[in-house]
Amino acid sequence: MDLARAQDVSEMPGKARPSIRIDTPLASDPINSTLILSKPTPLEFQSYPGARWRDSAPVLVRDYLVDTLRRSQGFQYVVTDTSPASVDLTLISELSDFQSEQTETGMVAVIGLHTEILDNQSRKVLCIHDERVKVPASGRELDAVVAAFGEAARSLSTKTLNWLGGCEITP
Repeated sequence: MDLARAQDVSEMPGKARPSIRIDTPLASDPINSTLILSKPTPLEFQSYPGARWRDSAPVLVRDYLVDTLRRSQGFQYVVTDTSPASVDLTLISELSDFQSEQTETGMVAVIGLHTEILDNQSRKVLCIHDERVKVPASGRELDAVVAAFGEAARSLSTKTLNWLGGCEITP
């Protein structure tokens, strides 16, 4: 399974920024996997049988952020941590949530991400942000949950874009 690509991406608010590398978020197991996870109770993880993401959850989040930032035209250029290019800034992050959760009203997709902007020359952290997005699924079946993950990724990337637009991140 894959996350649906955002159809519309807003331009990043504020002036154009220098180049940025988007590192793959750090995550621990079971989030650092291709399993489509569910939490039926606060302390229990399960996976949807017979279904997997196209890549690990951290790579999915990185790829989504890269696509959003490139399309926002807010940076001179955007690369991933697989690129040897020299850049001005790095977005480092930790993925704490990437699962569906059972609530009283049904299933919700949850993505939690802690992000920091690092000046690559001074190694100084310029800006820090925490975001936890929850999007209700239209049903309990896998397709509805995957669609909710797509909306959660869109919401997270939009909030990250707006946060970056407000950061004083000129190195």
